[in-house]
Amino acid sequence: MTRIACVGEAMIELSILGQTSQVGVAGDTLNTAIYLKRNAPQFSVDYVTCLGDDPFSDQIEDFIAAQAIGTGAVTRLTGKSPGLYAITTTEDGERSFTYWRSAAAARDLFQTGAGYDFAILEAYDLVYLSGISVAILPDAARSALVEWLGRTPIKLAYDSNYRPRLWEDKPTAQRVTSALWERADICLPSIDDEMLLFDEDAAAVEARFTRYHGTGALKRGADGPISLGDAVSQAYGAAPHVLDTTAAGDSFNGAYLAALLAGGSQAQALRAGHDCAAQVVQYRGAIIPKAAP
Repeated sequence: MTRIACVGEAMIELSILGQTSQVGVAGDTLNTAIYLKRNAPQFSVDYVTCLGDDPFSDQIEDFIAAQAIGTGAVTRLTGKSPGLYAITTTEDGERSFTYWRSAAAARDLFQTGAGYDFAILEAYDLVYLSGISVAILPDAARSALVEWLGRTPIKLAYDSNYRPRLWEDKPTAQRVTSALWERADICLPSIDDEMLLFDEDAAAVEARFTRYHGTGALKRGADGPISLGDAVSQAYGAAPHVLDTTAAGDSFNGAYLAALLAGGSQAQALRAGHDCAAQVVQYRGAIIPKAAP
């Protein structure tokens, strides 16, 4: 059985709806794990993170397990708690975030008394990381992770998912992201993130990723993805109604990976990713109902 580890931070999510709010659980790599598992239930998908010993951490772990995601790699830390974020959306579905995560348990991921230990990842066939996964870590942990990945044959899928406020500065984000692009077997960037991170226009980003050594997709929202690796030419339909773009890229990644790892062609994987994202943006929140058509 294919074993996949999605690594990162699971948080309490507040979706602000006028004068009320809806409480949920989400996080970029957790969103991807959920959509991957929904689209490929035959795979073993685990979530690798740290949580605290508080009721919100209990709620998060229960939620992960309810999505058929493995929790055996979730570490519980005494005296810690998870991060929290709030989402507000405009009428056209664009969202903004407010975070409370500076002391979140996930920032201690892979830490031991002697440094950093990534042995937990050795049991997997593929590890999925995002820019948020690494941005929340101390820089020494990032460097150690990049070094460890360079020594292991485990496949790596990566999405830069650039959030400037999580990084000390842009040069650090550029350095770490460039190293992970160099190592990644499956590359899942969003064009807007790469334009912002590397101060490039769309044409420059496209040109850079056409030289990419592996496979993947350059995500461009409603315009549809550009294939990385095998050349693919096909049209992509836009969502008929965009309510909330939260997790659009995450859901694309999950469905794309599910199709590709199940043996689908690059064209089929790109289509699966785009269609999943187009469905997700028609609902509020990161995780849509399982029964969504």
